[in-house]
Amino acid sequence: MQISERAQAIEPFYVMEVGKAAALLAQEVAHTDTPMVFLNIGEPDFTAPPLVQEAAARAVRDGLTQYTPALGLTPLRERISAWYLQRFGLQVPASRIVVTAGASAALHLVCMALINAGDEILMPDPNYPCNRHFVSAAGGKAVLLPSSAEERFQLSAAKVQAAWGARTRGVMLASPSNPTGTSIHPDELRRIHQQVQSRGGITVVDEIYLPLSFDAQYGQSALAIDDSIISLNSFSKYFNMTGWRLGWMVVPEVLVPTIERLAQNLFICPSTIAQHAALACFEAESIATYEQRRQEFKARRDYFIPALNALGLQVPVMPDGAFYAWADCSAACAKLGVSGSWDFAFEVMNRAHIAITPGRDFGHAQTAQFIRFSTASSMPQLQTAVERLRALLA
Repeated sequence: MQISERAQAIEPFYVMEVGKAAALLAQEVAHTDTPMVFLNIGEPDFTAPPLVQEAAARAVRDGLTQYTPALGLTPLRERISAWYLQRFGLQVPASRIVVTAGASAALHLVCMALINAGDEILMPDPNYPCNRHFVSAAGGKAVLLPSSAEERFQLSAAKVQAAWGARTRGVMLASPSNPTGTSIHPDELRRIHQQVQSRGGITVVDEIYLPLSFDAQYGQSALAIDDSIISLNSFSKYFNMTGWRLGWMVVPEVLVPTIERLAQNLFICPSTIAQHAALACFEAESIATYEQRRQEFKARRDYFIPALNALGLQVPVMPDGAFYAWADCSAACAKLGVSGSWDFAFEVMNRAHIAITPGRDFGHAQTAQFIRFSTASSMPQLQTAVERLRALLA
């Protein structure tokens, strides 16, 4: 069978490959004194709160399971609009909000709508691999620009200006970022967008971790800049609905009919049950739960990052959001006699029974010396991991 060149060009999602190896080992050590600790997947250990679960059950019971409009349920689009006003003080009309089958579907739709074959999209290195693969799947090319700790592992306006070429179509950013948990300063984001706008390009910002921001100076939506920004969001992270596969995006009004046409053909509609459940995410009781959990994620960060630094796993930039630690493992590799983060990850997995993610998923700029830890696991799990790492690296 002949496999398409497009499919062959997509690299494996290595976090999943490492996860498979960790799952196999977990079965072997499940009943030992050191069962596997999973710090490799960016998935909250919290699940949907009670009102959301009840709304899903009610939708099934009442037979609310048929197709919805391709753009999503109107009441849900309105709830999201109201949330932007309440949370960020932004007037975002419901007519610009498109509910999608997860943020992945939003990325797919945006790329299909705006990228032609050969178009180039500028992105920071490191970045989330699936974002650039959606660009490739649409026939475009992701151009990765190495970013440093001094730049918070984000693009700068100067780099965008220097890298812009004849085939450049725009930029795709993530704030806060996976794998680093760092955000772009709002002033720098404005400068980047001005560079893009002056060239007639597009600015796409992945904001799925924005509600999990811990710093007011960074916890601002890019939508505050102007109505041409395209923002992607999700119910997976802050709203703790990873497996429900529900997200949304905010696009310029002029783009809505195109997105709707594509969504009708590619997805028909997002999950109806998940949409009815998500209506309950915005109830005061649910928001209070989410905010309590956000503080728990911050407490985990505040414990885990200093602990990693003390172990010689240096985190160059304190994450201001999300639940990740992007740690330089060079010194730890030297202690264990391994050559890079890929070997280090398997050494830690096999000897300390901790699953972590090597940097190779996230680009090419020094990623061989970095490891991503997820702090989405419970505090006891993080404490256990620190003790095991301390013993391993002693």
